Amino acid sequence: MNAERVIAEHGRLLDAVNHPYEVQRELLATVLEHNAHTAFGLEHGLEAVRTVEELRRAVPIRTHEEMMPWIERTMDGERNVLTADDPVVYFSSSGTTGHEKHIPVTRTYMESTFLPFLHAAFAPLLQTLPQALAAPEAVLNLWQDPTAPIRRTRKGQPHIGASQVDYREFGEASALGPGSGATWGRIPEELVSAIPWDRSYYKLRLAAEQDIRLFLCVNPAMVAALPYQLRVLWPRLVEDIAAGSLDGRPHAAPNPDRAKEIERHARTFGTVHPYHLWPRLSAVFVWNSALASLYLPRVREMYGPGVQLVSAPVASCEGPVAVPVDLAPGAPLYLPGCVYEFVPADGPLLADSETLLVSELEENQDYHVILSHVGGLYRCAVNDVVRVVGRLGRTPRVEYAGRNIVRSAAGEALTEAAALRALRAACHDTGAEIRNATYHLDSRGTGNGGHYRIAVAFAGPPQRSLAGALDTRLSEQCDGYRAGRRSGLIEPLEVVAVHQDAFQREWERTVRAGQRPPRVKDRIFAPSEEAWTRITAQKPEIAVV
Repeated sequence: MNAERVIAEHGRLLDAVNHPYEVQRELLATVLEHNAHTAFGLEHGLEAVRTVEELRRAVPIRTHEEMMPWIERTMDGERNVLTADDPVVYFSSSGTTGHEKHIPVTRTYMESTFLPFLHAAFAPLLQTLPQALAAPEAVLNLWQDPTAPIRRTRKGQPHIGASQVDYREFGEASALGPGSGATWGRIPEELVSAIPWDRSYYKLRLAAEQDIRLFLCVNPAMVAALPYQLRVLWPRLVEDIAAGSLDGRPHAAPNPDRAKEIERHARTFGTVHPYHLWPRLSAVFVWNSALASLYLPRVREMYGPGVQLVSAPVASCEGPVAVPVDLAPGAPLYLPGCVYEFVPADGPLLADSETLLVSELEENQDYHVILSHVGGLYRCAVNDVVRVVGRLGRTPRVEYAGRNIVRSAAGEALTEAAALRALRAACHDTGAEIRNATYHLDSRGTGNGGHYRIAVAFAGPPQRSLAGALDTRLSEQCDGYRAGRRSGLIEPLEVVAVHQDAFQREWERTVRAGQRPPRVKDRIFAPSEEAWTRITAQKPEIAVV
């Protein structure tokens, strides 16, 4: 990654934070100049739009699913539907909404929005570890993987995650990120089509003989999973390193001394931790808000003393949201990339919801995000909720607060953000430390009451007092929950202590089934009855105290 480009995009964002209104106004004009005469633009009268207020009247708020009639037309080869230039790839999602998204990505969007956003995101990393960009051989990039097998649309266009894009096709080799060009990190051609679980092992095997200083993960579930992978896979690792092989195939010179060193760690400590393999590791690039903020402090201990967690940017597959500019909490909105609108997250998000602009947001409040950009999304509601945690200049700093998912047993609207805040407060109240957690609602039918349970993998002895504390905190965070508890429609919350590896085993199961690790994310609300059953069937080794 080019340091000069990183610094330039970082400076561009810093210039913007003091002039949010002007930057957003100019960006809207640019979007309309490019795309007002598309089929979508003509249908909605975009050629007459000059302001966000006029955009609100012309275009209703829509989700990606509601944009699909136009996206389907582009996927069928029709031109000039959403954008003046044709999509070159379609971004996929991690399946939060139950099915894959198809986000059209044009060259104009990639060059004017996504790539500048990506470069700006690495500025705090450059400030913290300036040598990281200069020494790609010392970086383990677990996020970007352009050689992974890709899916295609029915017309043959790539349908991939942002982590799979080969940015060299856009003339941006440096955007591949630190570590992508490491000569030792290339998976041999005969192994590139392996399942994601094996590909993940190959990366660890190749890195195990290197002096890694930086991990590039982005997804915190990958950071939590890596120590588990080492615990499960170290015998395979030792065998391959001793023989100079990769999955049993000849690959490099045998290194029996390194193999014996790893085996000694395993025999002494009962496992191999990241700091055993990479004692000079300095930082991990990762999202560290939401549920991850509860478990990363303990996970970080396995990476070594002094290892810093450097915040990754906030984004959805629909578009960028916020980019950290320093090591302070929260990230300012990425004003040069998208025209942003917001709806308070304590209510539903509707096609005609009244929206707020950047300057109207309040601290310590949660918001739905609606974005418009040159890539052909107009007032598109993403499935993520952000919380305003401060300001930089005249621009809010936000952090990811959860998905736009709500649970209800007795008429309450319990959001992921509220459920997470309650869990954080209850852990603080009781001193409980966790490895991961997920809620589940046993409902007797809409409005008829039910029973909330939460599966918790504790990082120490399970805390019996957590249930009462969490029940109290949920009542504080959600008025409907409090009313349901008082009426008796909602039963007392139950904490189900599970095995310390329960969530990592579920992660492994998902990756073995074919899901790439960057897409396997934490779930504040259990994604399915089957997943809940598997997680809670794994009992803790330490008794509840």
